Amino acid sequence: MSNRYVEMGLSAPVNVAWEVTYECNLSCIHCVSDSGQKRDGELTTEQCRQVIDTMSGMKVFQFNIGGGEPFMRGDFLDLMQYAHEMGMVTCISTNGSFIDGEVARRLDHNLVYIQVSLDGASASSNDAIRGRGSFRKALRAIECLKRRDIEVSINTVLTKLSLPELDALVDLAAASGATLRVSRFRPSGRGKRIWSQLNVSREQMLYFSDWLSCHMDVSTGDSFFSITAEDRRSLGLNMCGAGKLTCSVSPLGEVYPCAFLQEKEFLAGKLPEQSFASIWESSPVFHRFRNLDVKSCESCDRFDFCHGGCPAIGYHTQRRLGVSDPGCLVMCGIEDPLDAGEHESEGKDERLILASSWLEVAP
Repeated sequence: MSNRYVEMGLSAPVNVAWEVTYECNLSCIHCVSDSGQKRDGELTTEQCRQVIDTMSGMKVFQFNIGGGEPFMRGDFLDLMQYAHEMGMVTCISTNGSFIDGEVARRLDHNLVYIQVSLDGASASSNDAIRGRGSFRKALRAIECLKRRDIEVSINTVLTKLSLPELDALVDLAAASGATLRVSRFRPSGRGKRIWSQLNVSREQMLYFSDWLSCHMDVSTGDSFFSITAEDRRSLGLNMCGAGKLTCSVSPLGEVYPCAFLQEKEFLAGKLPEQSFASIWESSPVFHRFRNLDVKSCESCDRFDFCHGGCPAIGYHTQRRLGVSDPGCLVMCGIEDPLDAGEHESEGKDERLILASSWLEVAP
């Protein structure tokens, strides 16, 4: 698809990232949505069905379902069944805790893709990030899903802790009949508090770029286009699609350009009070993203690879849009206010201390 058409904004998003609840049984130290407790005002079952009806009617192709932990909604499987009846593809991100044989049976549909989160290739490395017992539960979920031949990927967030685990995660995915997907760490949600501790260094990002070129079967699926090499260029979009190809709906029905930019200034509208079609077509927030320029990057010989990188990381580290992605491999260093401790928590819980001990083994 030509970037020219993407930048104009399509008549409807291709996919919508929908966080269906804030409730979660885990408390991952880098959680992008600061999940834990269910919050007042989360969409009811009927309101969720309205969201599905609306998106289906606008020919949205896919829901990227997340949370919180989606399976903590008692109506979640029924909602997914309804989405499938409407012809919607669902890519469900889960920690796997609640997937057993019966749940896998109900998910056995050709419109279902499952992404199970792991941040280490062993219980000791993963559970330091995601909580005790989470590794075992995730592997059990993958096993149940593969028995039904449901397509599964293991999703790992790239941090200083997971970087040394990548080769082992490739092996683990292969042994489990899954694929590996690596997502970019972003300083939103609880990630703000530990960004300076977990974000990879420039040298590590260069290492990861080379590593990706040696592992063409590993997907990234998000804003690693800022470090894309020529040999992986055809594997995905080379620009941010926020407000152009995609958007995000929060558990409260709030509509944002991106799941990683759920800040008040980027609130484009709210469902079901407002029409999604009018939000998508007329929101000043979405028009802002459709006309977003990163002037400082336009003369770069890599601009055609990344178009300035990830606006969310630029915003969270520099508190403004239209700035270069600080993860860019060719730009000079930019002062990162998060590195100065702006969002540091005053104390560390036991798991953060344990996780920090793994930093010493990162390459």
